[in-house]
Amino acid sequence: MKQVLDGIKVADFSWSVAGPIVTKCLADHGAFVVRIESVTHLDAIRTTRPYKDNIPGINRAGFYAAYNNNKYGIALNLNHPKGIEVAKRIVAWADIVAESFIPGTMERWGLGYDELCKINPSVIMFSTTNQGQNGPHAHHRGFGYHLTSLAGFVHLTGWPDTGPSMISVAYTDIVSHYFAVAALVAALDYRRRTGKGRHIDISQYETSLQFIAPLLLDFTVNNHVAGRTGNRCEYAAPHGVYPCKGKDRWCAISVFNDKQWEGFSQAIGNPEWSKNNKFSTLLARKENEDELDNSVAAWTRNFSAEEVMEMMQAKGIPSGVVSNCQDIYQNRQLQYRHHFVELEHPEIGHHYYEAPPFVLSKTPAEIKRPSPCLGEHNEYFYTKILGMSDQEFVQFLSEGVFE
Repeated sequence: MKQVLDGIKVADFSWSVAGPIVTKCLADHGAFVVRIESVTHLDAIRTTRPYKDNIPGINRAGFYAAYNNNKYGIALNLNHPKGIEVAKRIVAWADIVAESFIPGTMERWGLGYDELCKINPSVIMFSTTNQGQNGPHAHHRGFGYHLTSLAGFVHLTGWPDTGPSMISVAYTDIVSHYFAVAALVAALDYRRRTGKGRHIDISQYETSLQFIAPLLLDFTVNNHVAGRTGNRCEYAAPHGVYPCKGKDRWCAISVFNDKQWEGFSQAIGNPEWSKNNKFSTLLARKENEDELDNSVAAWTRNFSAEEVMEMMQAKGIPSGVVSNCQDIYQNRQLQYRHHFVELEHPEIGHHYYEAPPFVLSKTPAEIKRPSPCLGEHNEYFYTKILGMSDQEFVQFLSEGVFE
């Protein structure tokens, strides 16, 4: 089946998560994406747990696999003079060049956007960094774990009577790619109409701020600095995650208005405590929230998380099981929509890869190839795609150009 990005060629110099997750989306929709990696300076997520079967190895990291399926993988030494020559040949071949280094790195290699335009005038360059390509803090180093703090998420995470809590994932890496993919599609459309390329400068800091826009607006209008609220919400009660039967099993419940409170009370059997005037209105429930939460928890402990969710949803109450990884892989909805696709990886064997979270009706994504081993497609790409002769390939290989 033809895909929406069939024929688009992507040279992916990026690493870690923020760049590769963007190019994964392109590859899933038909683009020919080649990951350009270093043997001596490994992508950090090739050496990050978890490893398949808990066996360490640069080709066994689940973190790397998650963001690099459908791509081809080559090795190239950009610190070798002939490596830069090869990189420029790849740029001449590509429609899109992706990178996620500290600003100025590509320029030092002679691969900045201005130089790329001399090689390929219609090339689209995509750069994703913590804080963008310019400004007083553009060269600050860090990962998404640090940027979530800078962007205010960590200040908002935790309980009111405790300090901030770090988010367990590089959240800014994950959310910024939606903006990047949209910008790249717009740039491809612009190039189709004009023949001109563009340099897209994505600041993960700035994109992530969109997700706390109401709180930023609250400050600009009311001078109110939002703080930590734990699992509570100022316009809902009960609102939280409540303990259920089993080890570390929980269910989230949210009651936003009096009609939902009536349905909630029916779901739990209309106990006497639910009829007390201290819970009769949202304002009253907020004023007595500690007691309310204790009463709700005493009820939920008698049931499994799935049972609580089903009873709540049957009465129109927003509710959901707090899923762990096993729950997610066994989720019937995700299975029905073929969200996880099993492929055979040359080193780790059977492995599940995630499909995109959206489906294009006429050109759906296809998960066809596992993540590449380091340098797996060197010979194929350099000789069959880039057009090197066998003699030239062997010569470059012997000189360390491909490390």
